[in-house]
This record gives sequence, structure tokens and C-alpha cells, in this order.
Amino acid sequence: MKISAIVITHNEENNILACLESIRWVDEIIVVDTHSTDKTVELARAFGAKVYQETVWDGFGPQKNKAIKYTNGDWILSIDADERITPKLAKEIVGKIKIQSEIDGIMVPRLSSYCGKFLKHGGWWPDYVLRLCRKGRGVFSDDLVHEKLLVRGATIKLKNHIVHYSFENFEQVLGKIDKYSSLGARQLVLRGKTYGLGAALLHALGTFFRTYLLKAGFLDGRYGLMLAISNAEGTYYKYLKVMLLQRSGK
Repeated sequence: MKISAIVITHNEENNILACLESIRWVDEIIVVDTHSTDKTVELARAFGAKVYQETVWDGFGPQKNKAIKYTNGDWILSIDADERITPKLAKEIVGKIKIQSEIDGIMVPRLSSYCGKFLKHGGWWPDYVLRLCRKGRGVFSDDLVHEKLLVRGATIKLKNHIVHYSFENFEQVLGKIDKYSSLGARQLVLRGKTYGLGAALLHALGTFFRTYLLKAGFLDGRYGLMLAISNAEGTYYKYLKVMLLQRSGK
């Protein structure tokens, strides 16, 4: 069984080599890049990945579906540039694919860092994500952001985790809050959703309550509080941007 790994990129020169090194063991690496202005494409090609440059950005989900079309393997492994497959996880993946002929998808736990600290609460652990599928049995949702891999067939969960360097510093936190809230807002508008300022506030408060209390983010100390506030802030901006987009008619 051959495994093809897919990575979509945009200005990931600080991440791409470490990411690709962690998946060196697969049979094929596909990198689909959109409008990078740094050395991402050059570094990926030098590593030996097959690099395809797309001129149109349709969102995370559609972009990953484009990447799947370029693959030749029997299985597809989807990984983001800021993620790493540990040697233990790689060994477990290969072993399961060899002996589990009846499965079509594989979920892995994800350990994520927030400003340099790996968090174990607030919904961030074990945070199982569906990252492998048998080719022809899975497709990504067409979401602009927070896309999901949808698999037709049986799935299993693995024990070893993928490492996610989600926010290396607070500048990245602020940048991703702005980017993802804009994409999330546009997605809601396209679906015909309408919200006002009150709804934005209520959703933000709900997000904080869920992250910090219901999902025990407080057990991560000050970083758990920082995460809960960031999540609430991103939620508030998303629904606020929906209101502003509707008023502007865009």
C-alpha cells in the first residue's frame, strides 16, 4: 500500500522543511502552493516534493481536494505545514494500513501548542482529527476554513499523536484570529446567515465559557485563560464581520 502525503502552503518557509522531514517515510509528497512570495516552493522542490502552484484560492477544503487529485498513492495523508508526524505515529500508521484492510479512514490525536506551551485542556487534547483516508473513499468539505475530511466507510483511532505548532507567538495568534474570522464570516454569509451585535457578544461569551469551564481550560493555568480569551475574541470578530459584510452588501 503506497501513501501519498498532501500539504497546502502559503508563505511557509519557516515550517515547510520540518514538516516534510517528518513525512519523509511516505511514498509521495504533494505540495500545492498558492501565491507564496517567500522560499516555500523552492525549499519544497529541493526536498523532493512534487510542487503544484495554483493561481486561485477557493478555501482550505477545495484546495486540499485539488491536492488529492495530484496523488498516485493508495492512501492519502493530509498534514498542515505547521504539523509534524512523530516517528512513533509514522510506524503506527504504516502498521495499521498493512493489517486493517477493512478500514477507509484513520483518526489521530493532535497535541497543539499555544505561544510555546502544549495544552492538554480547553478542547485541545486529545483533539482527534481525521487525517488519513483510502483514495477514492474520502473528500474534504468545501469549507473556506476549518474544513473536514469526510470518509465513506469505517474509521479507527490511533494512539500516537501528531504535533501541531499552531501559535508560536502572540503575533501569530492575532494574525490567525483576523484571517480565520474573516474566512468564517464570509462562509456564513455565503450560507445566508444573518447576525447582529448581540449575537456576536453571546457567541463570544459562550465560546469562553465552553473553552475555560466546560472543557476545563482553567487546568492549563494562565495559558488556558489566554486560549479561552483568544477563542472568544475570534468568535466575536467572526459574527461581527458577518454583520458588517451584510451592511456593506459584499
